[in-house]
Amino acid sequence: MNVVSHPIVAARHAARQSRLRRAAVALPVLGMLVGCGSGSPASANGDTARAGARPDSLVKAKDVTVTKEQAGRIHVADVAISAYQAAVTTTGTVAFNGDRSTQVLAPLSGPITRILVTPGSVVRKGDPLATVTSPDFATAMSSYRKAQSSFRNMQRIADLDEQLFKNDAISRREVEQAQTDAAAAAADRDAAIEQMRALGVDEAAIAAVRDNKPTGPLAAVIRAPISGTVVEKLVNPGQLIQAGSTACFTIADLATVWVMANVFESDLAAVSPGEDASIVTGALPTAIGGKVVYVGSLVDPSSKATAVRILASNPHDALKRDMLVNVTIRASRSRNGILVATSAVLRDDQNLPFVYLALPDNHFARRSITIGSRLGDQYEVKSGLAAGDRIVVDGALFLQFAGNQ
Repeated sequence: MNVVSHPIVAARHAARQSRLRRAAVALPVLGMLVGCGSGSPASANGDTARAGARPDSLVKAKDVTVTKEQAGRIHVADVAISAYQAAVTTTGTVAFNGDRSTQVLAPLSGPITRILVTPGSVVRKGDPLATVTSPDFATAMSSYRKAQSSFRNMQRIADLDEQLFKNDAISRREVEQAQTDAAAAAADRDAAIEQMRALGVDEAAIAAVRDNKPTGPLAAVIRAPISGTVVEKLVNPGQLIQAGSTACFTIADLATVWVMANVFESDLAAVSPGEDASIVTGALPTAIGGKVVYVGSLVDPSSKATAVRILASNPHDALKRDMLVNVTIRASRSRNGILVATSAVLRDDQNLPFVYLALPDNHFARRSITIGSRLGDQYEVKSGLAAGDRIVVDGALFLQFAGNQ
């Protein structure tokens, strides 16, 4: 039996013949590409030195000369100075609006008896959050009753002395002393009332105590100091809390948030308070608007970035604390500079940007550049190009491939 006629051998033979045919077709094209890279390294180094740009020391690519037909398919544009508004694109993290959020500290000591709210509850200023059994509360009630009794007694003595003075029974000095004592007792009573208010006693209970009416068992209450949403519950029933030190809840107004953007030194000149910003997050299909309210005075020693605070709206509570977002800050003042199309900018083996300069006789030279912000489909060029240069905006990838052959 003929060996080639065996099915397996025949299939291998057909695959080998197919590979040979593909190689024969590819050889002329490869030869044409290799032939078009005829520039010299010396000319490339000379052009880089003339531009004052960084040398591409680890890149084998060189200047490229192509045929007239190939050059006709490459689009070239003139470099010009134009006015534009710089934009800084960076990352940031979300934080609660520090002007509209707070931790609720325990105003008194004792065990928690009942929790009245849960995370997510919307509260108004003064709403009860939890109740506490506290000796501080009993002490404040006792102090108020004593101060109230003392004030009534001192005021009665002052009124009596006033009548005696009118009948020439006592001196003016004694009357004035009685009035001073009554005023001091009134101040002690008012201080005791404020102490009860600080411990969460409502006005109805204070009025009942003032009028010596029965109030029933009263519990000290932790109340909301601001209006907003309860975002954290940090205590549980039975937990012993300490006045002034135990954080019980966190309340925040979630209508707005702070976005802390990280801006590096090279971009700080383009950022100032009052400028508009847009925040992009995967939680919403559209960008969220914001405004720069503060540029930090300190640099983070680890990241070498400056924190820029942005006040942003928070539709549907989409921005959560510590969420990582993308931030674009657009400068309010225009500046003059060079903008090039993003399609013109390529990267070398060191990830450094460069473009191709169009020269006479279908010759194209590499030019290293320094880019800044991205503005839509354009890059800001900080160095490496000058007005009047002609660069490749369409076809740069072909030139890079040809130069690497």
